[in-house]
Amino acid sequence: MDERVDVEMHEVRSNGSREHENGVHLTWEDLTVMASNSKGVHRIILDGVTGYAQPGEILAIMGPSGCGKSTLLDSLAGRLGSGMIQTGNILVNGRRQTLAFGTSAYVTQEDVLMTTLTVKEAVYYSAQLQLPQSMSLSEKKERAEMTIKEMGLQEVIDTKIGGRTSTGISGGQKRRVSICIEVLTRPHLLFLDEPTSGLDSAASYHVMKRIIHLAQHERITVLASIHQPSSEVFELFDNLCLLSSGKTVYFGRTNFAAEFFARNGFPCPPMRNPSDHFLRTINKDFDEETEIECGEKLVATTEVIDILVDSFKKSDTCRETKRRVEHISHMEGEIVKRGSQASFMTQCSVLTKRSCVNMHRDLGYYWLRLVIYLVLCLCIGTMYFNIDDSYASIQARGSMLMFVAGFLTFMSIGGFPSFVEDMKIFGKERLNGHYGVTAFIIGNTLSSIPYIGIVSIIPATIAYFLVGLQRSAEHYFYFVAVLYVCMILVESMMMIVASIVPDYLMGIITGAGIQGVMMLSGGFFQLRNKIPKPIWRYPIYYIGFHTYANEGYFKNEFLGMNFKRMNGGKMEIVSGEDVMKDIWEMNVSYSKWVDLGVLIGMVVFYRVLFLIIIKSVEKIKPIVRGYVARRATNQARLVMVLPSNMSPLGATP
Repeated sequence: MDERVDVEMHEVRSNGSREHENGVHLTWEDLTVMASNSKGVHRIILDGVTGYAQPGEILAIMGPSGCGKSTLLDSLAGRLGSGMIQTGNILVNGRRQTLAFGTSAYVTQEDVLMTTLTVKEAVYYSAQLQLPQSMSLSEKKERAEMTIKEMGLQEVIDTKIGGRTSTGISGGQKRRVSICIEVLTRPHLLFLDEPTSGLDSAASYHVMKRIIHLAQHERITVLASIHQPSSEVFELFDNLCLLSSGKTVYFGRTNFAAEFFARNGFPCPPMRNPSDHFLRTINKDFDEETEIECGEKLVATTEVIDILVDSFKKSDTCRETKRRVEHISHMEGEIVKRGSQASFMTQCSVLTKRSCVNMHRDLGYYWLRLVIYLVLCLCIGTMYFNIDDSYASIQARGSMLMFVAGFLTFMSIGGFPSFVEDMKIFGKERLNGHYGVTAFIIGNTLSSIPYIGIVSIIPATIAYFLVGLQRSAEHYFYFVAVLYVCMILVESMMMIVASIVPDYLMGIITGAGIQGVMMLSGGFFQLRNKIPKPIWRYPIYYIGFHTYANEGYFKNEFLGMNFKRMNGGKMEIVSGEDVMKDIWEMNVSYSKWVDLGVLIGMVVFYRVLFLIIIKSVEKIKPIVRGYVARRATNQARLVMVLPSNMSPLGATP
């Protein structure tokens, strides 16, 4: 046996003395992941990979694009999508355990951060949400500042993160902020998806060096997918998992990988970065243009991969890896318990405060809409300025009220891009267990209340008094209250759309379409008694909020008024109640306050529906994943018993 392989095996065995120390041992055996489409066709992404990760060490998962790095990371972290099929054993300390908050943390490749916050605020708010209630605010602040210092972000601590509408810190610094937020709790397991993405070689080295120091000091098990590290960063890793086309090319100590390639006829040339050499050797994306030197002949990349995969399967390193996995799998370590975090009230308070800061600083969230509303209400006020009480004013009053109830609320879809950003941040933080769905909805609702009040009350006041509607405190209050509740209602509806259609363009189109249908059947463009009963009258007329907004506004304005008209040379007085019944065909058997109450009930309903949708999605995903996995297993069994010229329904022969 080769001397270096002996050393490698000795180092692997020596880790056994640390098994019962604090930390988490993660193993996976014969892990296979397939992507399934609606026709039942399966594409293999990971093909029977086996390996382990240990406390205080960093496992680097490398390979060319599309080799399965992120899929392996997602599988081990329990984050596979519902369309993925997973088989094999994944054990935590030798047990099948669900990773929970405090057990693991996951840093995604995309930096999903609240762009209006400073680095200090982003990390400090996360510390208040994630760290246990038993820690004081000063202790949480100290932990946040220490983590910021560990990631080398002291110089930009008071700089805004920045995003689509404003400049801020660099991409590499955003990457470090993302890491900061996830290591605040000092998790047992840390998953890093491309942690050096966007960083230069020097920054990559220092960031990974700090992560290694943290892993060794806190006994954290770190798994990182790395695309193409520099030679300095590559030397920092303890173990290497090298993948190509979902298969294991090499798994073992990082410093022995070059020797493995050399023994199989693919030595790393002098002065070349070993990681560059490995990736160039096993990248088959350009197989038609690339051939690899193997001794005195040139070999196609596909053949090279087959040579390396077969060689690794027969190697002592592979056998020792399997023995190590089996040994850890049978050690029956401690059950990893869920970590404690902030209380529900603290979560609601912090999320409300953070959301308020975000709404205040994001010009597109409310301030731009306020300017547009002010301009529109000035236009309304000057168009219908000081309206009289003649019979001809009935149509003008109705049109003005409809415009306020319909088009001003319609403009609330302008905040949809901000809602989508909020949902992205919520999705990432929710997956990592920072807080619950209910706390998020309460925080978002409470923070939006004052801003929607500003956006609705000021423009509504301008329009109300310029037009000269009924001059009484009750009528003015009702006018403002209906617009205020309708704006909250539309925002609630758009939050539901954002949770289902997380795309700017599609979401705005969907939201606009829903409001357009509600507006069309609201009783103004077509009077109630003339609305076709199938579908339009029942149920759309009654479930659309424009119906109750229009009725409330019309009752508020017309009831109690009298209108004058000439009939055969005589002056006639037409009461507002007659106008409501004969002209607008609206139901006046119940009070306008009932209409307002229905609108408030709709707000509550939409918020509860939003909560139910998110909760349902969380519960449905594992059920769907299990169903797809069972279906794939049954298909595989069917393939085994069918003749070779037949295939099961939905599978490709």
